[in-house]
Amino acid sequence: MAAVTRTVVRQERDNRMTNKMNNSLTPVAHQPGRLPARTIRVKLRRVNANLATAYPPDGDSKAWWRRLKKALGTTSSDFVNATLLQLQASARLPCSGISEIALNAALALIEAAVPKDEIEGALAVQMACTHTAAISVLARLGGGGGTERHLVAIASAAARLLSAYATQVELLRRLRHGGHQYVRVEHVQVTNGGQAVIGNVKT
Repeated sequence: MAAVTRTVVRQERDNRMTNKMNNSLTPVAHQPGRLPARTIRVKLRRVNANLATAYPPDGDSKAWWRRLKKALGTTSSDFVNATLLQLQASARLPCSGISEIALNAALALIEAAVPKDEIEGALAVQMACTHTAAISVLARLGGGGGTERHLVAIASAAARLLSAYATQVELLRRLRHGGHQYVRVEHVQVTNGGQAVIGNVKT
């Protein structure tokens, strides 16, 4: 078994060393109905255990900052700065501190919501953080350790978070498409000697 494993590793290493392109698969960016492959990303430069500064992965600060504003549905640099700090504090992977992966995953979810203004942007940020929190709680539930009371408490917390996420998604839908209900009231006047039938009548 060890010899087979070493052979596979050498084969993978050899494939990485070649410059040949694999044309058997269609790139994701060119497949119809798929999202663009390039989403907004950040790199983090750690300041201390609880704080990091974000900077562009490719060095183009102006274009990167414009994309961040668009992804968050804002024209305010302060809104972007505050959001990045909030995501650092809230959107964290289970058992981890500040994480580029967690922050970029949250930004991808926010960008997928396509917020149109700061209200929708704030709601998308809440959705990303609620999703991360729910998955973190579910990860603790997956271990199955602890007493029955402990497991019930974790399951209840996960259910509340998942319910909150679903409520946030529905709220975003209502903000965009409206959630008004209309009740039509009709006044029927019946004079002396007349008759009226109220309701759906089929002949």
